[in-house]
Amino acid sequence: MSTRYPTATDEERAEAIDAAAKALQRGDVVVLPTDTVYGVAADAFDKGAVQALLDAKGRGREKPPPVLVANAATLDALATRVPDWARTLVDELWPGALTLVFHQQPSLQWDLGETRSTVAVRMPDLALTREVIDRVGPLAVSSANKTGMPPATDADRAESMLADDVALVLDAGTAPGGEPSTIIDATGETPRLLRLGAIPVERINALLAKHDVQLPVEGQVDLTKPEGGEA
Repeated sequence: MSTRYPTATDEERAEAIDAAAKALQRGDVVVLPTDTVYGVAADAFDKGAVQALLDAKGRGREKPPPVLVANAATLDALATRVPDWARTLVDELWPGALTLVFHQQPSLQWDLGETRSTVAVRMPDLALTREVIDRVGPLAVSSANKTGMPPATDADRAESMLADDVALVLDAGTAPGGEPSTIIDATGETPRLLRLGAIPVERINALLAKHDVQLPVEGQVDLTKPEGGEA
């Protein structure tokens, strides 16, 4: 059974961040709030922890989790062949509800599942989450729900589905966004929309215009990439 940590006061927040960081560092799976929905998290470089995350969700290796980072500078340590248009999106929309799928750095020693040498990366716009990531490093994070169920937008819903499978739950109230991130494939010369989400296509295309590329909305879902429940 998981332990819930409130974060309403400075003292509670500090205790919660410390407890979550220590749990993740020892290979446990935890529930964290994000700026979109609640997520279930594991150290991205701990193979056993990532598998425990997938098991908690009832999910196979064919659906690898995205990776959350605390700052944009981490992107180049995880991804390679990053297009200029994708850097513009990172500069303008991170931290925020945009997940970008890149070719991963071949030197990375991790196992997120059947990634096909790609990695989905996001920088959440929630200081609490980024503080945990700062302590641990990049986190594999999927939405806090059992596969097929709606993503949890508060700690109660996350705990009701995952309490037996995670070490602790950080409770920061209702997730401020409530809608999963927009996901864009950045592995090609032009962007491809994998999932409509919190950031509208119109806003993204306004930023892409200076690169003479646009984001088409047809055929946006590619089931080889992260599915609709991602945080």
